[in-house]
Amino acid sequence: MNFGIFNLMGYRTPGTAAAALYDGAIAQVKAAEAAGFDIAWFAEHHFSNYCTCPSPLMMVARLAGETSRIRLATGVVVVPLYDPVRLVSEIGMVDQLTHGRLVLGIGSGYQPYEFERFGEDLTDSAPKLVEFVDILEKAFSGETFTHKGRYWELPETHIAPRPVGKLPDIWIAGDNRTLQGLAARKGWPIMLTPRHASVAQLTEVKVRIGEIYAEQGLDPKRPAIAPLRHVCITDSKAEAAEFVDNVRHQIRLSQSLRRREELIDGAMLIEKPYQGEPPLDVLANSLLVGDAASVAERMAALIRAAEPVHMLLQFQAGASPFSMALKSIERFAGEVVPMLERALGPLDEIGAARRRH
Repeated sequence: MNFGIFNLMGYRTPGTAAAALYDGAIAQVKAAEAAGFDIAWFAEHHFSNYCTCPSPLMMVARLAGETSRIRLATGVVVVPLYDPVRLVSEIGMVDQLTHGRLVLGIGSGYQPYEFERFGEDLTDSAPKLVEFVDILEKAFSGETFTHKGRYWELPETHIAPRPVGKLPDIWIAGDNRTLQGLAARKGWPIMLTPRHASVAQLTEVKVRIGEIYAEQGLDPKRPAIAPLRHVCITDSKAEAAEFVDNVRHQIRLSQSLRRREELIDGAMLIEKPYQGEPPLDVLANSLLVGDAASVAERMAALIRAAEPVHMLLQFQAGASPFSMALKSIERFAGEVVPMLERALGPLDEIGAARRRH
């Protein structure tokens, strides 16, 4: 098992400059590489302060020359919002720019607000992603390819910028049976969002994914899951409480967009409680927030129960300071990881077989 840093690049304070958010993400990635993290993830969303990154591939390309070891990942490309041939070409180009360090996270999207503004139908999103995978695999399996599918048709075509290998590593996001079935057939890891915050919720989702594997004649214990978790390492109760409040802010925006309940005042989504929202203290108990020992204890419990192959860790949310995120990254590597290895043994051995599949 290994760790990645997740960058959403949203803001809570009106007027926040996008450049400050990009610079903050770059600083965190550099710190994460120095701390031994395996992957840096960049989100994609559009049209609101929830996320100011419309192109994770652009962020990967930006970091290609700023880093040397850490793998750089899209978390995720919202595939139905792209022309497929242009997207395939950009994937090949960015993989070359990173010298093979690209991890391609793909998803079908979930926000009707975004899809309307691209003129796309959200109900077509999952089958479009499945068809895109077919195009992607054909594009890089030979010098030229053709395609005739439900959504797209291509004459004989050559993609000039090609990945360093046959394909970059591919990961799937989405609480969606179609996409999880695709991941099962391909042996790809499945990313899970903070909606599955508690250990019980996460293990329940893993069991459900295992049932999808079993339906396809595969080992139900084989799913390679990668949950996303917010992390703040601090000995200050006030700093911990502030971080939890910023996480709640982020979740509230996400839930309003997911449920088509968003209210927007100009550039800003209006933060409001959602149905079933837990109290702050309950939310805090599900997050990796607090002193190093408390965070290590909670994380060890999660790893024992769910056996993830990877964890995406988000150290900055809403208006939480980037300086605190950088301190948390350093303390996570220097204090939490050694505690985890004392409790669990070598982390690299957890989920290794599923990661190699």
